[in-house]
Amino acid sequence: MSKKVIPYGRHNITDEDVQSVVNTLKSDFLTQGPKIFEFEQAFARYVGAKYAVLVGNATEALHISALSLGVTGSSMVLTTPITFVASANCIAYCGGKIDFVDIDPDTALMDLSKLEEKLSSKPLGYYSGVIPVDFAGLPVDMERLRSIANQYNLWIIEDACHAPGGYFTDLTGQKQYCGNGRFADISVFSFHPVKHIACGEGGMATTNDENLYRKLSMLRTHGITKDPLLLQQNHGGWYYEMQDLGYNYRMPDILASLGISQLGRASKGIARRIEIAKRYDEAFTGSPVNLNVGRYREGHAYHLYIIQIEQRKELYDFLHTNNIFAQVHYVPVHLMPYYKQFGWKEGDFPAAENYYKHCLSLPMYPTLTNEEQDWVIEKVKIFFNINQ
Repeated sequence: MSKKVIPYGRHNITDEDVQSVVNTLKSDFLTQGPKIFEFEQAFARYVGAKYAVLVGNATEALHISALSLGVTGSSMVLTTPITFVASANCIAYCGGKIDFVDIDPDTALMDLSKLEEKLSSKPLGYYSGVIPVDFAGLPVDMERLRSIANQYNLWIIEDACHAPGGYFTDLTGQKQYCGNGRFADISVFSFHPVKHIACGEGGMATTNDENLYRKLSMLRTHGITKDPLLLQQNHGGWYYEMQDLGYNYRMPDILASLGISQLGRASKGIARRIEIAKRYDEAFTGSPVNLNVGRYREGHAYHLYIIQIEQRKELYDFLHTNNIFAQVHYVPVHLMPYYKQFGWKEGDFPAAENYYKHCLSLPMYPTLTNEEQDWVIEKVKIFFNINQ
């Protein structure tokens, strides 16, 4: 038995990361300083967006995105059941209501044909917006989604927390990177430790809309502005105004400096994730392991590598006894007790529920060695009695 625990995801902190944080600790600013703007600018360039707004975590980014797009108690918004609960909760925070669209079983992404069916079944204006999720790192076809959204007058918040550096190819053959602002009104990213870029905690909202950028920036700082162009009065250099009910959603410079350092090797991290995914593909092709969701696709950022199997709990437990800590992503949101109180029940979204019964996320992170991955592959094959 391997004595070393192999988790499904793991952060990687280098000496350069440590030095970056130390430099900030020795500087004049620990928060609200220059590292915030530096990280925002660097990340905006990385995804190809005009503007980026840094906050304390991705849930905060989702919340202020919903507020910036005008979500209120009269808003009805669509998302997928297969996501972390924050994708839906951000609407509830604003008093709005959530509806769900079932997934495509081949990708676990929101099924855009089912989205069109649902939209066409309601009067125009019934829905305010849609929150697609680039699940596991696989981008949604945002070009098609934008066309649908335009037809039904919807805004789009792209939950790209799993997919910085991911892309899809549009109808002209151009790569469209997640969060570039070409199709979504706002995109949101996470810097949780198991994500591509680790800050401990952190989130980013990107947009190409200057008005939304200003709104996001204000909402993360108590609704306060010191911008002379926005002030209703100006008593001097000290003066500020609270113009909206905002929040304290700021990230400290200490964590931003870690994010800047991590961003510098993000592309190398994705390249390694793709290598790992291809090794899993090769190992399990032709076996009882269903690779539909996990298998290699161009533009996949591979936050997760997900297989689907029978006897999911048994395999999960077997791997655990061998110090392989696989994980399940996710329990469908509509089956959470909080959301069931609104009438959602088992059977409402059969593709999502069937996916959940069979999904398992295998270890996937750039520092996973070939030897460690071989140990994982070996144990999966032993469980299914696959010839080595």
